[in-house]
Amino acid sequence: MHKKEIYENLLAQARALVDKRFGRISNMANLSALLFGALPDLNWAGFYLLDGDILRLGPFQGKIACTEIPLGKGVCGTAAARAETVVVPDVHQFAGHIACDSASNSEIVVALTDGGKVWGVLDIDSPVLGRFDDTDKQYLEQIAQLIT
Repeated sequence: MHKKEIYENLLAQARALVDKRFGRISNMANLSALLFGALPDLNWAGFYLLDGDILRLGPFQGKIACTEIPLGKGVCGTAAARAETVVVPDVHQFAGHIACDSASNSEIVVALTDGGKVWGVLDIDSPVLGRFDDTDKQYLEQIAQLIT
């Protein structure tokens, strides 16, 4: 299967899975499991929730993670501060990268907004350099919108 086909199937599954009746935490937990299980070459998929000027660990799948990330720091904090998706082909070249897992080599972080206000991020890490591209960005932003 090609990447777009994988994402089209994943997007359909995510739409069927996410329901506002379940609340954000439950939906994030299920989306983390769905993404981690369906996308190849990942070692982490999950969420951080904004609490003041700190991103706090939310539902995730994968290796243990940082529990707090300051707004504006690392890839997650940068995406939240900019209110935009950040794609990093090589995290070791990203100024201020926070190494929660030394096995991670590339990362994509989608800012989660509601009414223009950031409330968290969807963070996905890979041990593969250059793992994420515009196709990942396009579809992960659509999936993230399901819970905002």
